[in-house]
Amino acid sequence: MSKEDILKSIEDKYEKLGVPVEAMLEGLLWSKPITYWDYIQTDALLGLQIPRTTQPDEMVFIMYHQVNELLFKMILWEIDQVAKSTEISAEKFTKHLMRISRYFDVLSSSFSVMGDGMDVDQYLKFRNTLTPASGFQSAQYRKIEFASTELINLIDARFRDTIDRNSSFKNAYDHLYWQAAGKNYSTGQKTTLLKLFEKKYMGEFIDFMEDYNDCNLSKKFKQLPEAVQKDEELIKAMRHYDYTVNVKWVMAHYNAAGKYLGGSDKELEATGGSNWRKYLHPKYQRRIFFPYLWSEEELKNWGTF
Repeated sequence: MSKEDILKSIEDKYEKLGVPVEAMLEGLLWSKPITYWDYIQTDALLGLQIPRTTQPDEMVFIMYHQVNELLFKMILWEIDQVAKSTEISAEKFTKHLMRISRYFDVLSSSFSVMGDGMDVDQYLKFRNTLTPASGFQSAQYRKIEFASTELINLIDARFRDTIDRNSSFKNAYDHLYWQAAGKNYSTGQKTTLLKLFEKKYMGEFIDFMEDYNDCNLSKKFKQLPEAVQKDEELIKAMRHYDYTVNVKWVMAHYNAAGKYLGGSDKELEATGGSNWRKYLHPKYQRRIFFPYLWSEEELKNWGTF
């Protein structure tokens, strides 16, 4: 475009916004040049790490989980490119699913940062100051699940046959698989971990569940024309995403936890008080976003292949 065309386009743009183009151009005279640190907000970002103890490796723990949350935000952003789109092709669906899977690939491989980057003795010292906080309380991860599949697939496997798919969102929430990890096994009462989590997020979660009830990734797939649903690359991408999130990433978490919490003498509880082996291992929870894309044999052996 010529200089004149560019200026005309700018004038047209700001005229539609009701802003005099002269005011906008004059404003440019006083604006500062953009810098990397202003754009990325480096100072603010690097000021968010606040350890609670004197153990140096606690800083690794904090930064690692903050990086996770940033990646979760990227994943939710990509999911919305499909979920909130009125027109979706197999190519677009596949593209965004593979982006999401790459983010989870990064998350899966990154456990070595924490697994090999913290001294066990330091972790066992600072972990007690974190009680009852837990990675369980990552609201963004719960939203990723809600936005990926139908709620019935997130219900505790023990209750799926008894849950009415048309029941209230609150009833579905009360039977989500992760509720069990937030309750005392002997009394059935909710732990402080779960009470605090629900106080902050339960209302937001129920609204989110309702919002994505008809546009989660699984529903969007089923709304595609039948011919598009048979697209091999799309099916491959969906299976890859499902396995990466619900087996590969979970097992990486499980193995990392084993280094710090496992032991021949006595298994330690997670900081939230859960039985972390049964909570994390996919063969128990059987979280599967797209069960209709897996064979009976694959479903039977979920988490062991």
